[in-house]
Amino acid sequence: MGLKGGYTKRLLDVDLSDESVRVRELSDDLLLKFIGGRGLGAKFVWDFFREKINRVPARREVFREEALKPDNIILIAPGPLTGLYFPAAGKTSMSSISPATGIYADSNFGGMFGVELKQAGYDALLIRGAARRLKYIFVNDDEVRFIDASSLRGKGCVETERAVKKDIGDEEVRVACIGPAGENKVRFACVNSEWGRNAGRTGMGAVFGAKNLKAIAVRGSKDLAVHDIDRLLRVAERAFEYLQNHFLFDLWQEQGLMSVVDYLNTVGVLPSFNFRAGVFRNAERINGEEMVRRFKIGNTSCFACPMACGNICLVKEGRFRGTVVEGPEYETTCMFSSNMGVDDFSFVVRANYLCDELGMDTISTGNIIAALIEAQEKSIITEEDVGFSIKWGEKDKVLSLIEMIARRRGIGDVLAEGSFGIIRKWKHMESVISHVKYLEQSAYDAHASECMALAYGTCDIGAHHNRAWPIAKELEVGQKWGIHEKVDIVLYHQAVRPLFDMLGVCRLPWIELGLPEKYYADAFSATTGVETSIEELLFRSNAVYNLTRAVAVLLGIRKNDDYPPKKVFEEPLQNGPNAGKRISKERYEKMLLAYYEKRGWDENGIPRKETLEKFGLNDVAEVIERCIGSSHSAESVESCDKKQNAVHGNSC
Repeated sequence: MGLKGGYTKRLLDVDLSDESVRVRELSDDLLLKFIGGRGLGAKFVWDFFREKINRVPARREVFREEALKPDNIILIAPGPLTGLYFPAAGKTSMSSISPATGIYADSNFGGMFGVELKQAGYDALLIRGAARRLKYIFVNDDEVRFIDASSLRGKGCVETERAVKKDIGDEEVRVACIGPAGENKVRFACVNSEWGRNAGRTGMGAVFGAKNLKAIAVRGSKDLAVHDIDRLLRVAERAFEYLQNHFLFDLWQEQGLMSVVDYLNTVGVLPSFNFRAGVFRNAERINGEEMVRRFKIGNTSCFACPMACGNICLVKEGRFRGTVVEGPEYETTCMFSSNMGVDDFSFVVRANYLCDELGMDTISTGNIIAALIEAQEKSIITEEDVGFSIKWGEKDKVLSLIEMIARRRGIGDVLAEGSFGIIRKWKHMESVISHVKYLEQSAYDAHASECMALAYGTCDIGAHHNRAWPIAKELEVGQKWGIHEKVDIVLYHQAVRPLFDMLGVCRLPWIELGLPEKYYADAFSATTGVETSIEELLFRSNAVYNLTRAVAVLLGIRKNDDYPPKKVFEEPLQNGPNAGKRISKERYEKMLLAYYEKRGWDENGIPRKETLEKFGLNDVAEVIERCIGSSHSAESVESCDKKQNAVHGNSC
């Protein structure tokens, strides 16, 4: 049975180099196999990558630079549920090769951009090439215009969005844009939409900047197809009712993600002083209650979301008076408060505003600055290296560093290279930067959570909680679990959470309020006319995880790269209920091997041929066998590396 709704079955293919545009048809088979969003992104990045490794060495340090070349692609895709009447159906994914990590990457953002793209008639927007000078693209249904953006050079994201809307003459047009950090190709630059919705992680803003693409504006007027609208409405109404009757619903609307600050501090896993402590003694000055009492002036929500978790905060007094931002979210708050020894929420608002306006990932920015402070404290780097001294809690210097990174001034030029570039310059920084595969760690400490350590270590894009967030469950009941139970919960999260990115919906109704997975399968079935179980959707999500892993292993990612940040093994937590705790490296290795076995990967973390074929990824299996070999032994891995180093990897 063919698809009867949920998709436009069209992709808009835009080449900035010659300003050519073509519309490509997407087959039912392709859409059912990869669903949408991150799934489609992974497929198109794989196709680009498979061809690319015939011309350049398949090494991530090479692809880290290739990510900033004109022929790198970026695929922007909502999902089949995006724009429909279903809770939180407003997510859009961006997929590419990351300039931060050199491997496959994706990042997503909420709001209305993806809804508008579908209403313009497209399931995805593929950007390739690079403009000769700074441009923005305006997609207005079937019309695509390339508009000079020279006057926007150096402008911040909020100012850029306002200028684009004014230039087009339409306040309702949806805009995704970059700030100075993206223009300057900061490796962790983000893409900003609707003021505070960011595709924040993995450097998508740097890819925009390398393409001389300042912004994309979209306007659509077309109806979205739904196979069985009555059934979808019934499913959606039950889902909305479930969420609104949940005992945490009111707290969620009041505080959003900020509600987790007190919980994480109480259980001792609130990152503090660069992931060395798990309890911050002044947490009451940075928590959700403090935000609501002194700063919050309103709520905002993404498309069709009753949770309305977006907080609008205004600094009403003091030196940062007048600063307003959508946020801060928990991750930003932690990175710019407890993790760098600051107990001033008005400062967090200011730092959030600067990062949003300049267009930088708050997680990576805060992580790197905290690592710099610790490194100087331990004399790993000197005051001369940095240009000035910096200690915990020195807010003015942190704000200066944010600007310096975005504009690549002074020490900011080094920090703008992210973990990879910093460690390449100062190898001993490896001991203080918390990263996996050179993506800086999210704001959940893993010293007391083997599940979270495994989630970070095996995440396909690096140390991000996006793929799996099992820490709360483990701290609640999981301390009694054995290795296999812990591996199973990580695997389950790594299937269901990325599935939401494929469907084009937010994961928060599920992870925070427990919306049952069956609702998502029922909504997909009602929308598309293809009766699909949640098990079938999770199967497709696992297929995509194997596809992104294939990109990684072909770039040299192996078992040694699947470990969490070194601190969780080497430095016990300094305080709180988990004081003295750290992860056993020997036990972690057992977990990792059990994880590989359950995934159908070999002891080096390479997907087995039969695993890939089970997911219909036969072409991927063939490339791995050709480039690495069928045995996947250590010898064949070494041989592959030698082959790829010879004649620019033409063996693949």
